[in-house]
Amino acid sequence: MAEVLATMVVGPLLSMVKEKASSYLLDQYQVMEGMEEQHEVLKRKLLAILDVITDAEEQAAKHREGAKAWLEAVRKVAYKANDVLDEFKYEALRRKAKAEGHYKALGMDVIKLFPSHNRVVFRYKMAKRLCMILREIDVLVAEMNAFRFKFKPQPQMPMQWRQTDACIPTESVGIASKSRAQETKVLVDRLLAGASSKDLMVLPIVGMGGLGKTTLAQLVYNDPEIQKHFELRLWVCVSNDFDVDSLANRIVKENGCQASGSSRALHNLKKAVSWKRYLLVLDDVWNRDEPSKWERLKSYLLHGGCGSSVLTTTRDEAVAKLMMGTTEGAYKLGSLDEESIGKIIKARAFGSKQEKEWPGELVDMVGEVAQRCAGSPLAATALGSLLGTKTNKKEWEDVLNGRTICDEENGILPVLELSYHCLPSYMRQCFAFCAMFPKDYEIDVQMLIHLWVANGFIPEQSGVCPETIGENTFNELKSRSFFQVLKNVPFEKIYSYEEGYKDMSCSRITCKIHHLMHDVAQSVVGKECAAIATHQSERADVLRSARHLYLSIRRPETLLNASQEKGSPAFQTLICDGYVQGDLKILSKYNSIRALKIDCGSILRPKYLHHLRYLDLSRSGIRALPKDISILYYLQTLNLSYCEWLERLPKQLKYLTGLRHLYTHGCWELKSMPPELGRLTSLQALTYFVAGADDSGCSNLGELQNLDLGGTLKLSKLENVTGADAQAAGLGNKKKLTELELFWTDSDQEAQNNNHKEVVEGLKPHDELKALRINHCRSRTFPTWMNTLKGMVNLKLFHCKKLEELPALWELPALQILSLEGLESLHCLCSGGTTPVRFPKLKVLTLLDMAKFEAWWETYGVQGEEPIFPEVEKLVIGRCKSLTALPKAASVITELSGRVDTKCRSAFPALRKMTLGELTVFERWEAAEGTPGEEVTFPLLEYVEIYGCPKLTDLPEAPKLSELSITKGLGQQQQQISLEAASRCIPSLSRLDLEVSPDDTETTLLHVKKKLNRTLALPHMRLGWCDVFFSSRSSALALWTCFAHLVDLEICDCDALVYWPENVFQVLVCLRNLVISRCSKLTGRTQASDEQSAPAPERGGLLPCLESLKIEECESLASLHMWNCSGLSEVANLPPSIKILYISNCGKLQSLSGDWYTYQLEELTLRRCERLVSLPDGPLAYYFLRVLWIENCDGIKLLPPSLQSRLGYLVEKDLDARHEGKGTRLCLFH
Repeated sequence: MAEVLATMVVGPLLSMVKEKASSYLLDQYQVMEGMEEQHEVLKRKLLAILDVITDAEEQAAKHREGAKAWLEAVRKVAYKANDVLDEFKYEALRRKAKAEGHYKALGMDVIKLFPSHNRVVFRYKMAKRLCMILREIDVLVAEMNAFRFKFKPQPQMPMQWRQTDACIPTESVGIASKSRAQETKVLVDRLLAGASSKDLMVLPIVGMGGLGKTTLAQLVYNDPEIQKHFELRLWVCVSNDFDVDSLANRIVKENGCQASGSSRALHNLKKAVSWKRYLLVLDDVWNRDEPSKWERLKSYLLHGGCGSSVLTTTRDEAVAKLMMGTTEGAYKLGSLDEESIGKIIKARAFGSKQEKEWPGELVDMVGEVAQRCAGSPLAATALGSLLGTKTNKKEWEDVLNGRTICDEENGILPVLELSYHCLPSYMRQCFAFCAMFPKDYEIDVQMLIHLWVANGFIPEQSGVCPETIGENTFNELKSRSFFQVLKNVPFEKIYSYEEGYKDMSCSRITCKIHHLMHDVAQSVVGKECAAIATHQSERADVLRSARHLYLSIRRPETLLNASQEKGSPAFQTLICDGYVQGDLKILSKYNSIRALKIDCGSILRPKYLHHLRYLDLSRSGIRALPKDISILYYLQTLNLSYCEWLERLPKQLKYLTGLRHLYTHGCWELKSMPPELGRLTSLQALTYFVAGADDSGCSNLGELQNLDLGGTLKLSKLENVTGADAQAAGLGNKKKLTELELFWTDSDQEAQNNNHKEVVEGLKPHDELKALRINHCRSRTFPTWMNTLKGMVNLKLFHCKKLEELPALWELPALQILSLEGLESLHCLCSGGTTPVRFPKLKVLTLLDMAKFEAWWETYGVQGEEPIFPEVEKLVIGRCKSLTALPKAASVITELSGRVDTKCRSAFPALRKMTLGELTVFERWEAAEGTPGEEVTFPLLEYVEIYGCPKLTDLPEAPKLSELSITKGLGQQQQQISLEAASRCIPSLSRLDLEVSPDDTETTLLHVKKKLNRTLALPHMRLGWCDVFFSSRSSALALWTCFAHLVDLEICDCDALVYWPENVFQVLVCLRNLVISRCSKLTGRTQASDEQSAPAPERGGLLPCLESLKIEECESLASLHMWNCSGLSEVANLPPSIKILYISNCGKLQSLSGDWYTYQLEELTLRRCERLVSLPDGPLAYYFLRVLWIENCDGIKLLPPSLQSRLGYLVEKDLDARHEGKGTRLCLFH
């Protein structure tokens, strides 16, 4: 089947060649002089073959071997013709560059670069190649006539469609109803919620093929509540047949009435639904091109009763939007969970057998099979049915290792192919190309579009750039569920205080392809597209046949060089994700390559890469590009991003007049830009521009004037720019720019330059700019154009040290993210103006390193009664040493603790995440006194982190808080928030990180215990400076009983922890992970054993669920006794001070990691640790060991060499050597 389908991309390839044969450049520069007749013959014969290519593909699909062979021959000739036509076009571009002076700039190098630049030599060579191609085409035309292929236009829609009804197959009812119970409930609730609505509800279920949209609709349709609620239920499978009259007849017939002629169909439909509350399911809708058809049908459906609804399923978001007017309310169906997928496979594979009769070795493989299905119930059904015909493990493995799913005539492939074959030919080629990426690969969408364009898959359209068509193509394929968008992080990327600043230019969109859709793509292209992630020998044949190759292996040059010995590959695309360490010898043989990604620019030989359109050298260590890269006249995309050592670009870059995308962000060592950059008039993306000094012979900002740049642009070293240069850049005319960054160098010499205000004024962008970042600008005032940026979403000001006053930023209607950092002279956020201040759409606010910042607004009373930040969800404030409080809290109406319309005071009513750090004078939660008895409330707050705020003593009301962290911060005074103040939040928490105030006492613990008065659900807790928690008083132990459900516990910096807290650990019956660090006085002994000078007897299991124990920087720990920790699997990071280690009855213990603690170890006892297989080893390990007991540790077969060498020095040991020699085997005591 794969070979058959692989012939189905010949048509798009041939169409591309035909378009190139008609290129105006071939005539403009007379590169085919003397070959005009052959040129015309080529165009005519390509058209003749194109006329019958659809019929030939259909014949091949019917397993006609002759047709398949003929199509394969057509493919090979098409690739040859493609190369020849590109050679002619390159010659035209070369002659154009020569006329513009490029030869003169190259000097004597031109002889080496263009050895056959003589026109006569070129004409002779190319005429010979063209004649050979024509002879091959003559043979193909003769065979075409012999096969009697007929003219047949490409079908717009497939001939046969599946039919569905409202009934779920009996064998699937149980699994389907359980696995989609949640989705069913959501849809049922939505349908029932519209009971009183007079408007017709249209509810689409959208998702890719195979996810079970129809099954979900069937579950909803047959739900008891739905049956009771709707007077009339109707089900019609639409598919491609969206004929209104026909649909009306089918709906009427579904209602039990007799169908009528087309003239009466809609009248009968109106009569059937009038005044009745009905549910109509329109399953598998594809019509997206004729909205009038749906509107006509809908006009008759509107006569139903209140609460009538239409539930529809579709793969196409455009269909959903057409039918409901928007996609916001559409239900997007996700993948099915792996457990449910496994149940479907078992039901299909093992049929009616009883579970006890299922072969164990096959049952064990079901999980792997389920992973292959990638959440698709349809795939699980197809694969399960197929596996039901296989009887042993080998046959199952063959199914998993191959693509059997794509070879079954009645499996899932025909269903998914339905979507594929409905695409225009160029879209089919674009999607099939994606088979070159491995499954689950995150494909950069921008890169993918560039690769499509580079390979000529995107058809030319007058007045529209190919990238726009490529973007539309991707969106179309995505809307039809061919792609799944994984990440969408454009300019709205949020500043992370925890992770530090992220470059704005890093924004990107990535997508994935569903496993099954990947199988479809792979089956279509056969071996033309391949991905190699291992050095398997069987990949050699792939290298010989692949034209589009992705490599993700170490030293890819080894594999590529070896493949050259077996034949020269004709790669069109080569993507190397592995690091190239040596010379790629055969790069000179890749004269057909259109797209290349490689991380070693030093091996490039441009004179062999004339056809190259896409070159990606990102993140490589190059310092300079080859000088002759300027002869790559076809080059459209040059990606140099994050080449951190790159110092300069070639001076002749101006001759790459076809260049449309130059990615230079992250090239921090660039000193300037090459001269006359303005000649690259096709340039659409330039991500990083470095303004060089006047005498450096480089491009100044004025070169940008005539470039229609879009996307992201960072302008660096603006200290070298004058106000006139800034104005000449014409940024205001660049309507496609979305992100702009202005960067001045932060140095003492630069500080003497006083033209910053003039420059920043001259760099006014267009009003719809989405993101702006200004770095190290020393202007005292903001540019006057700031408040004209009505489309601004993201604004960041970084180390503008002299800036004293901000403009009215609240007047920017679209602003969502505001980050201010290092504004040392700013004292107020909102200054000037007399109207109330309100940031209506702001979502994220970050204020860092502003020493003078002390007020939120300049004039009291300007704020008004409304919250200043009604929509802010994330607030980060750090190192603002003069700030004492948050803004005044306003009264708001909100939902609080389950009660609706509750009035409370809130400065940030929508806040979900807050971080306050190193605010040395911060002491209040609002800037003004509120109403007596009314507390400030954060109704939606979920995460709070407070550190280094020594004057803050309490916490606000936060009923939905789930994570709380209160610490003193590095080098700060002790935190003053008391345990009692924090206790109000503890009941709702899932994670608590608390450094206890020194003012907390045993009395405090009693008050907290009385407040909590129950066992909490808190699973994760970290306690620091928590001496009061380990006092000998009963109040401490009583409080620990509230934490019985703890799963993770970390104790640090606790000097009161001297003895092993046995009483505490008896309470923590659910604890799985325990970390103890920097408890300098911890000895590891129990108080009872210390008093008796002997180990405590074993009794009741301590920490029965413990799985991991880590002890760090506890220098007094000399003895550690653990017993009956039945869940413990790891003991790690024991301190070097430990002298006695006793572990008993820890049946799951597998690892004692680290060897540093074994040097001081004097006594080691291991008893009944059956899964422990080895002990630590090291050159000085066990040097002081005197006592060794190992009993019933079945997994330990050999002692480590360091321990063997010490056996003769032991004072006491309890083990018996069974064998003399190097290895001491233990005689285990039972």
